[in-house]
Amino acid sequence: MTVIVGHDSAKTRKTLTAGGQTVAYYSIPAAQAAGLGDFSRLPAALKVVLENMLRFEDGKTVTVEDIKAFAEWGAQGGKNPREIAYRPARVLMQDFTGVPAVVDLAAMRDGIIGLGGNAQKINPLNPVDLVIDHSVMIDEFGTPRAFQANVDREYERNMERYTFLKWGQKAFDNFRVVPPGTGICHQVNLEYLAQTVWTDNDQTGAVVAYPDTLVGTDSHTTMVNGLAVLGWGVGGIEAEAAMLGQPVSMLIPEVVGFKLTGQMVEGTTATDLVLKVVQMLRKHGVVNKFVEFYGEGLDHLPLADRATIANMAPEYGATCGFFPIDDETLRYLRQTGREESRIALVEAYAKENGMWRGADYAPIYTSTLELDMGTIVPAISGPKRPQDYLPLTDAKASFAKEMEATFKRPMGKEVPVEGEGYTMSSGKVVIASITSCTNTSNPYVLIGAGLVARKARALGLTRKPWVKTSLAPGSQVVSEYLNAAGLQEDLDAIGFNLVGYGCTTCIGNSGPLQPEISKAIAEGDLVATSVLSGNRNFEGRISPDVRANYLASPPLVVAYAIAGDMNIDLTTEPLGTSKDGKLVYLKDIWPTNKEIADLVHQVVTREAFQKKYADVFKGDAKWQAVETTDSETYDWPPTSTYIQNPPYFRGMAKEPGVITNIEGARILALLGDMITTDHISPAGSFKDTTPAGKYLIERQVAPREFNSYGARRGNHEVMMRGTFANIRIKNEMLDGVEGGYTLGPDGKQTSIFEAAMAWQGLGVPQIVIGGIEYGAGSSRDWAAKGTALLGVKAVIAESFERIHRSNLVGMGVIPFEFTEGQNRKSLGLKGDEVITIEGLEGDLKPLSLVPCHIKYADGSVKTIQLKCRIDTEIEIEYVEHGGVLQYVLRDLASA
Repeated sequence: MTVIVGHDSAKTRKTLTAGGQTVAYYSIPAAQAAGLGDFSRLPAALKVVLENMLRFEDGKTVTVEDIKAFAEWGAQGGKNPREIAYRPARVLMQDFTGVPAVVDLAAMRDGIIGLGGNAQKINPLNPVDLVIDHSVMIDEFGTPRAFQANVDREYERNMERYTFLKWGQKAFDNFRVVPPGTGICHQVNLEYLAQTVWTDNDQTGAVVAYPDTLVGTDSHTTMVNGLAVLGWGVGGIEAEAAMLGQPVSMLIPEVVGFKLTGQMVEGTTATDLVLKVVQMLRKHGVVNKFVEFYGEGLDHLPLADRATIANMAPEYGATCGFFPIDDETLRYLRQTGREESRIALVEAYAKENGMWRGADYAPIYTSTLELDMGTIVPAISGPKRPQDYLPLTDAKASFAKEMEATFKRPMGKEVPVEGEGYTMSSGKVVIASITSCTNTSNPYVLIGAGLVARKARALGLTRKPWVKTSLAPGSQVVSEYLNAAGLQEDLDAIGFNLVGYGCTTCIGNSGPLQPEISKAIAEGDLVATSVLSGNRNFEGRISPDVRANYLASPPLVVAYAIAGDMNIDLTTEPLGTSKDGKLVYLKDIWPTNKEIADLVHQVVTREAFQKKYADVFKGDAKWQAVETTDSETYDWPPTSTYIQNPPYFRGMAKEPGVITNIEGARILALLGDMITTDHISPAGSFKDTTPAGKYLIERQVAPREFNSYGARRGNHEVMMRGTFANIRIKNEMLDGVEGGYTLGPDGKQTSIFEAAMAWQGLGVPQIVIGGIEYGAGSSRDWAAKGTALLGVKAVIAESFERIHRSNLVGMGVIPFEFTEGQNRKSLGLKGDEVITIEGLEGDLKPLSLVPCHIKYADGSVKTIQLKCRIDTEIEIEYVEHGGVLQYVLRDLASA
């Protein structure tokens, strides 16, 4: 139960009757009538945050002045960066980030006992749902048994983790687990968990209605913004704090209004639209801002398309991409099987509290953009970033330019594939995957992909033999309607058999390529390509064998599997030859919008959703057979290589420490611009020659059983060894070397892990230097946890992505920004400097400027000013305690 507290000094609590029930709610019009300010033209996304202030106003964490600040936001043209304490209704986790969060909770139970407290104080206070969706890998594909074979291997690899999660489900209150093989957390959230308007009992037993809000341990939590549910990704560290009752400290955000007009034209998809939106918003600059979509174009935009746009908020850099409640919201709630009483409440609540998008919806925005959806053309994005938008007409020419400018390799080199009748060359598509939450929640693009497969199959076309094809839907409902339409059979015929219900390729779980193909790519130093319907295509993410990765709609993924090469212009050149010898072009197999819409209307039904979600937490026979204990604390198996008790709370004192200056620090890594959390955090597979691989070999784990870094996130020993170990990361301390290497204390090249341990052994603090948007990408808590465990005390960069900056603070690592236009290049940093940062002791204020002394190898010293990116007062307390979890644990132990 969420305990709803607050003084409600302005008497904004009212009652509302809808759907046969009477509920209490906190009224924004009542706050305005009470003289707290004019809130009438706030964007709906910001009204959700304002309601949170009304409900939790207690004179301490939330004050009347915080509420008035929202009126000032409107009066000041959409700006008032006041610090507020925001409390989401619930927390969503996937298993990669969820396992370490539950590990930390289990460790906190041990820790609180060590401080003389009660273990039962460590429980989620807010509802937590964990969906196991990140573990399935594509070992087998292109056969009818692929799904079962991959599930079997998933259980073999992950039984230790699943046993632990089942223990957590029993041991902790307010914690539910959605078993493997069900779907992707964001799609399960959109189709089932989310309610748009949440209800709960307060401390008096009365039912209170309020906006459904959440934070999630995956950055694509934003997908549910399409259903008017305010949510965004946070690191596991922040999520743990939120589920333990700590408010999310944030600044009242700017809100960028994105006006959509017109409607989509023939031959275009929601993927084409979202890739354009990503490009536009990246250019506009929306980091740390809310984006809200409005305009008459929404009248023609199905909720599935809205969810596709909302999903990619991390790719355009925003905190969220919000769509207000309107008639389409209600239609989708009804279609996906929500109760009629809930739907009636959503409509009544939204209209009563000024959150309904009607014809007169015209809020104030900080800034605006506009896009006519009638101008959208088929497109892809790549080869390295989601914002690298390419009209499909330019794809072939762009790849040729990338070969010259980015990859610096000649075109045309061919390498025979051993035992096969074909060669590999740069540009060949070796992975074509319909995967990830972005698109697999959208029946329009999935039905579209099925129809492309059907038409191609009828003409005798199939995938090229070097293409690894896969279909990983976001929920079992997708299989239900693909089968109902007879389209799964057509997809199977082209090679897009069901491989599992999970993220797969989009998170690096693409599985191995055929060994002979991998060998040919390596021998020829070729630039192999992947085409996936995901949201991430960062370098090194999809497969170690693939350098160029392109995002595309599911129908285009099928088309590229048939073409098999990025060196083909799909808009003008044939994909192949039909069984009767005729050239087949993309237009010959592309379905009309009406064909797609008619089939969606026919097979995507309320009954399908109700059937597949009727017993969502039960799981299959394999899940039900997983055995665990009923103990209050976890009995850590000493030999486990998946789950280990982390060191954060060992020997922890009852009182916090103080922030001290950083003296005589050495540079562990000197990094460039757009270093993503994929570069920093361990992800994907790893070899037996890596520090993590060596650790497992020493414990008699065979390389075949290594699994992935993501699956081993519950073991800090593996994860710290994989931090900064991405095969494509470039440490500028080394000339032309790729991978997780640096210079150790002896001046010789070694792994970052081994160098960090050597510096720690000498008692020397370490820092990391970065460029622009350091920490871009997913909300990976291990990017911060691993950094801290390596002994890094500070990260100095030109700018930070929002989530990673917050996570560093949550682990006690201090982020600093260069000032006055300075950076690693202008300062001539080589990595052998000694760094001292002063001004941290005593009365440190948020966002202070502090002096930094750089001692160069020749003995000269330069002093610069750094901006300390501890942004708020509560964050200063987190760093004093050594991190947010230590802060919470001490607080609970003393209560």
